[in-house]
Amino acid sequence: MDAALTVRGAAATGPYPGVAPGPPAADTEGERTIESVQASEKSSRRTRRSTTMDGMPLNDMPWWRWRANVRSALHMLSDPVFQQECWAAGHAGFGDVTDAVYRLVEDTWLDNWSAEKYVGTIFRDSAEAAVVDVAVLRVLRIMHQVGPDAPVSAYLEHHGWPEAVRAAREAHVRLALSDGDDPDVPPRSLEVLALATGGR
Repeated sequence: MDAALTVRGAAATGPYPGVAPGPPAADTEGERTIESVQASEKSSRRTRRSTTMDGMPLNDMPWWRWRANVRSALHMLSDPVFQQECWAAGHAGFGDVTDAVYRLVEDTWLDNWSAEKYVGTIFRDSAEAAVVDVAVLRVLRIMHQVGPDAPVSAYLEHHGWPEAVRAAREAHVRLALSDGDDPDVPPRSLEVLALATGGR
């Protein structure tokens, strides 16, 4: 990915515990763009039910904790009503936009390479990976324009925010339905997420 759309320095530590970061699986395919990841999306969708704790997937996928974090971030980024009633209103317990973005990319390094790298571990198939890639690119583009320390209002009032929300919604719905969950329930608090993932 374009270095301008990353949220970490070169010395950042690696992804999953015990798994060192390496080059993107598709590092010879050129720069990732919204158009390229949209083109790679498959039309098929596999729906299955996973074991859940308060709606969060537990051990259905090998790296289910990361999947839970990604899903939580996408859920918040995809819900404009939640963003107004919780983020804009300053309600505690849900973090803010920057917190959601870091939850989306910090462990996964999705600001450096494609979600395709995690098909079979975090994401079920290339269709999930493709929509997550689009959402990450759109949200990061806005973050780097307004700045990571910008107030919530700077994100919500950005001209590109509605499109970022739509991309996050598409990814959120696909992952939720694939886990057998209702995509239309309100986002859960960070405390619920921590309980579901063991605080990791």
